[in-house]
Amino acid sequence: MKRFLLFLPLLVAIILGVVLFAGIGKDPTKLDSVLIGKQVPAFSLRNLIKPESNLDESLFRGEVTLLNVWGTWCPTCRAEHDDLMRIARDKKIAIIGLNYKDNRDDALVWLDELGDPYRTIIYDPKGTLGFDLGVYGAPETFVIDASGVVRYRHVGEINNEVWEKVLLPEINEARGNG
Repeated sequence: MKRFLLFLPLLVAIILGVVLFAGIGKDPTKLDSVLIGKQVPAFSLRNLIKPESNLDESLFRGEVTLLNVWGTWCPTCRAEHDDLMRIARDKKIAIIGLNYKDNRDDALVWLDELGDPYRTIIYDPKGTLGFDLGVYGAPETFVIDASGVVRYRHVGEINNEVWEKVLLPEINEARGNG
């Protein structure tokens, strides 16, 4: 028993070393999603701008779209907002917003001050759709094909480099142009 206790710290150090080594060099923006290749989960939530209106997964049928998860509490969401406005102005793709775990009034003020890049915005104050999508936080952005199938998930800020090198190629592939 005493011999085992002598080797215990060494065993713990080896296990910890293997776990840490396995994570080195991995890109945190490329978190795998179990939804890749699957339909957007079924949901029924209110429209942020028009709360009398319900929205569901049919939003994601007919054309390739981006689903951008955001919240006013998220500083990185503010940092990417100008890029989303530019993408929306360029009209290369429709952007659907998912206002995640937020206050409706705060979100409406945010959009009034910064502009609204979204075709429509799903209001998810309890995070139910976010949970079904496997969202860790905000911002996260999903490329969804015209059949409503999740094709790609990006974790983190969208900027011009991410748009050009990551999202646009994924969008083109989802459109069959890749």
